[in-house]
Amino acid sequence: MRSGPASKANWRNQLCDPNLEPISGNISEVQTAIIGFVPAPLTRDPSETDIAMMRRALLAAEEAASKGEVPVGAVVARGEEILSVAANEREATGDPTSHAELLAIRRASVTIDGWRLTDCTLYATLEPCPMCAGAAHASRLSRLVYAAPDPKAGYAGTLHNTPADTRLNHTLIVEGGLLEDRAATLLRNFFQYRRRRPGKAPETLLP
Repeated sequence: MRSGPASKANWRNQLCDPNLEPISGNISEVQTAIIGFVPAPLTRDPSETDIAMMRRALLAAEEAASKGEVPVGAVVARGEEILSVAANEREATGDPTSHAELLAIRRASVTIDGWRLTDCTLYATLEPCPMCAGAAHASRLSRLVYAAPDPKAGYAGTLHNTPADTRLNHTLIVEGGLLEDRAATLLRNFFQYRRRRPGKAPETLLP
């Protein structure tokens, strides 16, 4: 076992390693809710812009993992213009609402000096939960693109589809599955390390 701190780059490489061996023992229900993925086929071929934006969201997720946060990242963009980038900050802030998507929406609104994010797209590495799906609706986003679906908490097509619910006064386009494998592997490996090293920041105790 390595005795010294590991670099963030090495932590990212190991998080994204699809060959990581599974750990023994049961994973908690909360963890299972996040890593028990189901396929989410893309509804259309992704553009180069979509891929670039999701990769930026994944970088934010990797940074969050290096700080001990659940690795979820989000980007709000208007075309090719990035308005905000965010990642989970619940551990750092002690705020249960500090999800990546919600923070990205708040910061994008500050950037444009207004709450209406019309003609903007939210990119998220994990399917939004009920809270974040509701925020996507409330902010009048035009489109939501996510990577990995969440069968236990996903409210953008899995358990429900709040952004596309025609009973509401605003709907937005929802597309899932973009870079799904990378996002799912990042989350799965994060929880494997957390299971082995409970209460420790992953970057300090890599095997």
